[in-house]
Amino acid sequence: MFGTMKELVEAAGSGTIADAAKREQAGGNIAEIPAQVERMGRALEVMRASSEEGAQPDLRSMSGLTGGGASKLFAHAGRAASGPVMGRAIARALAVAECNACMGKIVAAPTAGACGILPAALLTMQETRGYSDEELTDALFTAAAVGAVIAARASIAGAEGGCQAECGTASAMAAAAVCELEGASAQTAVDAAAFALMASMGLVCDPVRGLVEVPCVYRNVSGVANALTAADYLLIPTMAETFAASGITQLYDTFRSVKKYTNPALKIDGVLLTRTERTRVTKTIQELTGKIAEYMGADVYRTTIRSNVIIKEAQAAQENVFDYVEGKSQTKGERVTESSRNFVGDCLAFVREFVEKEREQ
Repeated sequence: MFGTMKELVEAAGSGTIADAAKREQAGGNIAEIPAQVERMGRALEVMRASSEEGAQPDLRSMSGLTGGGASKLFAHAGRAASGPVMGRAIARALAVAECNACMGKIVAAPTAGACGILPAALLTMQETRGYSDEELTDALFTAAAVGAVIAARASIAGAEGGCQAECGTASAMAAAAVCELEGASAQTAVDAAAFALMASMGLVCDPVRGLVEVPCVYRNVSGVANALTAADYLLIPTMAETFAASGITQLYDTFRSVKKYTNPALKIDGVLLTRTERTRVTKTIQELTGKIAEYMGADVYRTTIRSNVIIKEAQAAQENVFDYVEGKSQTKGERVTESSRNFVGDCLAFVREFVEKEREQ
């Protein structure tokens, strides 16, 4: 399979990740693709069946820790503060996860502990947007390709990488799958996957009684919300340079086309200035970026990410920047990680503001 997201995007070309995954899985033998599609279609059927089984009100796990919760969520999905679509998605994610906890048959996507996120995202998209089983099957190929890259470069085992390795990966897979389902490009799909994964960072694996129930079952709920959010919001990073900032207007034209023809729910989260060379961004760049963001109906993040050799070293070591500078007394490295943490705080503030607006409506 593909070793990096870049290879995945390049293999897709002007086509889709799904088609690239089919070709790769078939070993270049086009005649094998129908058989691959049929097997993936069976996986979709298992996903659908597990979501229905897990929604039974009398369902209980052997431990008694979980079961019956999905039925209650489905009953109130139409009145969810996040809206009926998200309400149905989180209920479905919980249903599949509870089905697994109650020894039902599920599809590990990519693991049993995170089995509810991908089917919840795709089946809810089918329910609300009318996608066919064939289209959902293609989306599963997209998800599989993204999951395979993460498994090859990092880990999908909670015992090794924490909950971010399981539910985080599942969220990334679902975000990419939904994007391609909505007609987005391969690059946009992997960008959404990265955004979803970032929002799952830092979750430790410490289940109650050592069972894949608490908090695993309930993190499937937050995972599918994370995936669908990542597929509907666009974060625009740009270098603090005049030409880079001006180039955002070209990206905005693409954004408008995607919003008009494929994903009406797409919104711009904000503009993030990256690779800044000074402690303070010049007034000219601030004003230019601010005007462009205002034109797009977006905001510029208060936080800026400074250019630093530490970031390049962390990438070369295949570590996130927080782990790489751990224990190091490098002032520059500390400033970089502080900026990154501030940016995460800005993102969370945006989410809180969004939820409050939804509740008011």
